[in-house]
Amino acid sequence: MNLIPIEIDSVRIGYPLPCDLVDKDGVLLASKRYVVRSKDDLAHFYKRPGGVFIDGMDADALRKAYVDQLQTLMRKDKSIGEIAGSKLQVDKAVKRTVDAPTKLAWGDLQVQALRLLRDPQSESFAERLDNVHQTLSQESQRNPNGVLFALIQLSASETEMYSATHAMLVSVMCGLAAREVLNWPEPVETLLRKSALTMNIGMTELQDRLTLQKRPPEPGQQALIDAHPQASVELLKALGVSDSTWLEAVAAHHALLPGPLRSKTPAQRLARLIQRADMFAARLSPRLTRPPVSPAVAMQACYFDENKQVDEAGAALIKAVGIYQPGAYVKLASEEVAVVVRRGSNTSTPRVAVVLNRSGMATSEHAVRDTSNKDYRVVASVPHSDVKVQIQLDRLLPLTQTLASDRSW
Repeated sequence: MNLIPIEIDSVRIGYPLPCDLVDKDGVLLASKRYVVRSKDDLAHFYKRPGGVFIDGMDADALRKAYVDQLQTLMRKDKSIGEIAGSKLQVDKAVKRTVDAPTKLAWGDLQVQALRLLRDPQSESFAERLDNVHQTLSQESQRNPNGVLFALIQLSASETEMYSATHAMLVSVMCGLAAREVLNWPEPVETLLRKSALTMNIGMTELQDRLTLQKRPPEPGQQALIDAHPQASVELLKALGVSDSTWLEAVAAHHALLPGPLRSKTPAQRLARLIQRADMFAARLSPRLTRPPVSPAVAMQACYFDENKQVDEAGAALIKAVGIYQPGAYVKLASEEVAVVVRRGSNTSTPRVAVVLNRSGMATSEHAVRDTSNKDYRVVASVPHSDVKVQIQLDRLLPLTQTLASDRSW
């Protein structure tokens, strides 16, 4: 049994336990579905030497219970203070998992990013931000296809942790464009990725609430949306961020500044790249008021600027991640539907794995196709909502590893 320690705030009072609680020796303290009636009852468990633990196999159940709690609070219009007070303390489980070079637990990383943005605390903010940032950076260098695949799939298929998933996708896309296309120095790339992760920290609660809202933003909500860049700046300052380029980039990430990047200040360059990636990721994500668009359509929106000219930042993003990005669905000349698993020799010829055969039936084995072959060329982009199959990340992520026959990006 792989035991993971949990803090007392992780257990919900008055709700059935999502998994067994055990002591440091694996001795059962409370079984799954047991209801802890009071804080005194809960404190009784924590009086045992060594603390309270769960089996590592149950981390997903605990994480889901935490997310369900957040969703319930938002539906009941609870204050941001009450929502921020909902804690999940499995950081050791997250760190233990993400340290493994070939098995990143995306659900745990989403929770870690969600806690960072929802419950920022000045004494631990920098460390927690570095943990999320370093994990994404290392994984982006080790397997950029896999990072894009996971985040695009998660962005287009769920609303539970929208703010966290959105911030991570924008950060990864910006980092890849900066490193692989624009050739920006590593310190600038780092600043860019952190700016992207924190661009919406001033409206995280509202951002997640809007994904569950069945009506357009109300006037008061729209005012908060319009003011969120500066609100994010003020919060970042309070959390100890003093880098002027970082703060200026966050402040300007919704500014309309078309034109070549060389004509802009360093902060404006970062802001422009963040803005175009933000546009892509926002269109990709579902809302209760609308389904997500296909990644190809979302990418086209960020390719042209406000003057209908090719946007340099948008073009850099497309060159970095491809017209058909890992995680996107495409229809092939063979009449099969496939999911993109690796970027190919150019932006329009990715490697793909078949998920629906010519008859529209789900495949048990995911045959990999090279779309530079005319028999398997991409003929259309397919919205995620049109593909009624359940993607298993653990099964498909191994296919994202770049092979010697692929282009070295």
